[in-house]
Amino acid sequence: MARRFRFVLVDVFAERPLAGNQLAVFTDARELETEEMQAIARELGFSETVFVLPAEAEGDVRLRIFTPRREVPFAGHPVLGAAFVLGGPLQRGTLALETAGGAVPVALERDDAGRIVFARMSQPVPAVAPYPDPAGLCRALGVERSLLPVETYDAGIRHAFVVLASAEEVAALAPDLAALAALGVAANCVARAGGSWKTRMFWPSAGIPEDAATGSAAGPLACHLARHGLVPWGEEIEIRQGEELGRPSLLYARAEAVDGEIARVEVGGAAVVVGRGELTL
Repeated sequence: MARRFRFVLVDVFAERPLAGNQLAVFTDARELETEEMQAIARELGFSETVFVLPAEAEGDVRLRIFTPRREVPFAGHPVLGAAFVLGGPLQRGTLALETAGGAVPVALERDDAGRIVFARMSQPVPAVAPYPDPAGLCRALGVERSLLPVETYDAGIRHAFVVLASAEEVAALAPDLAALAALGVAANCVARAGGSWKTRMFWPSAGIPEDAATGSAAGPLACHLARHGLVPWGEEIEIRQGEELGRPSLLYARAEAVDGEIARVEVGGAAVVVGRGELTL
């Protein structure tokens, strides 16, 4: 007998359909095996697909998150998108979503009609380390150098940051994806663009040549900029991403420190439910 699994399609970090980062949320994945989840994520081809399971600790539900090639312990737009999908029927102001990287609290903001219009998650504090081969990463990206030290931030996905002088340089990037895939890291290039920050993220080793909106990198980016004095600790930054893919995205992030150490990381944005369906196995 065929098995049927319902899913919701969400455009995350966007205020209108067909923008932001695409996400499929399977709302009841109890009968799916790990290999099937990975195959479904590969079938859909989105940067991530999320599967909802009963909570194992004190959260509301447990999430498993897959790129087309691997499971990841935490990712930003799957958590935020799942909160939009699950928060509606639950009629809650906050959710606690369990991930393999830890429980993630998400605060939901609603309009006068009760519709969720914004969500803000408290992300895991990332581990920071120098990137071992900045010159090799810059060569793979096709840039000469980074204006700040090249460092990695790992809260479930290992992100490296290369800061460029202008948004035009970021827009013009044409990286060597094969060389980046060999490095394995999620490579982020960023530059100031007026009152915002323009960013592009490449992670071909995970099956993501370029990402439209990277929530797991937004918080670490706020940390990176604050650690090196480009923005004050506690100031919310606006991040623009995805224009080169035809999916403009808008993310907000803030990092706070205590005694010079990262203490809190928050990332927020909007999302739009664009479809519902059923997958048959």
